[in-house]
Amino acid sequence: MIKAAYVHIPFCEHICHYCDFNKVFLKNQPVDEYIQALLEEMKRTIKEHPTTALETVYIGGGTPTALSASQLDCLLKGMKEVLPLAQVQEYTIEVNPDSIEEDKLDVIQKHGVNRLSMGVQTFNEDLLQAIGRTHSRKSITDAIKRSRLAGFSNISLDLMFGLPGQKPIDFIETIQEAIALDIEHISAYSLKVEEKTVFYNRKRQGKLSLPPEEDEVEMYEQLLKMSKEAGFGQYEISNFAKAGYESKHNLVYWNNDEYYGFGAGAHGYVNGVRHQNHGPLPKYLKAVEEGTHPTLSTHKVSHIERIEEAMFMGLRKKEGVSFAEFERKYGHSLLELFREQIDLLEKRGLLVCQDGAIKLTENGLLLGNEVFEQFIAVLENE
Repeated sequence: MIKAAYVHIPFCEHICHYCDFNKVFLKNQPVDEYIQALLEEMKRTIKEHPTTALETVYIGGGTPTALSASQLDCLLKGMKEVLPLAQVQEYTIEVNPDSIEEDKLDVIQKHGVNRLSMGVQTFNEDLLQAIGRTHSRKSITDAIKRSRLAGFSNISLDLMFGLPGQKPIDFIETIQEAIALDIEHISAYSLKVEEKTVFYNRKRQGKLSLPPEEDEVEMYEQLLKMSKEAGFGQYEISNFAKAGYESKHNLVYWNNDEYYGFGAGAHGYVNGVRHQNHGPLPKYLKAVEEGTHPTLSTHKVSHIERIEEAMFMGLRKKEGVSFAEFERKYGHSLLELFREQIDLLEKRGLLVCQDGAIKLTENGLLLGNEVFEQFIAVLENE
């Protein structure tokens, strides 16, 4: 039974230099029509693939809080009517520090949203400008205060490292400021220069100066050290939480469980099939208007692919991949399938068998991709 749903809001008031998510400038866009199409897609999907109760909902973007308070009210009210939300444990919405006014906070809390994921990236004013963010250090702290006053007790901050011109001391100061705000969760990702972004074009032109690899490693090591000292538990390569505040929704992805994906450009995983919706708004809206699913592509996940996904997603978690749970879900012993790979990675000090699971070591955390690739395309010839 599917217990999670992702909802995509593609509108942004400003496009960041690093972002490759499906997004469009807010101005002159058919926002109200999009909300109605989104609710219609949900209604049809739930009818075709029913579930009794969702446990996690995540509204991402784009910038969901680019919507007005009345538009957010329409969306969230409609979702209550269409989706089985009575038993939702974690209801997250992404917010930008400079677009989360009191009226929007009141609306989203009224409808049961209980977790905010705030796109901060850095507290350094120069770096904020360099990556195309429009908020300031002060607007971050003000947004946290407003959110607390509105009653939100579960706030996550998104941070980035390896930014152009960023030095280890810059990221250390950002971690310090994030911790000082007494938030419950931190997600911290290294910059990946993706196609169709401003940074990608600059890199092609030789105009993007990124930190050396050793600086990026130092930033990550400082993140591990400082978050631990501040009482955050690392439960995934890039995610850190105070006890009890681990993201239930993101664990759905890392546990390789199925979920609904609603909205333009959204990805979903339902009944063994991964799908992606049309990204361009006209195509998405037209498909819904014509009474069809707004699906761009589908892929039936094979048994071998499910096993591979279980490995490279599950090993991202600090608890690793459980021997017993793996065999229960996939009908094979981990050692039966991957003994050679596990032995090799253990000898290299990147993997350890411990507490009934295989998991990354501290060195493995730094070289995660090298570990994950050992489990890809291994079983195809068997």
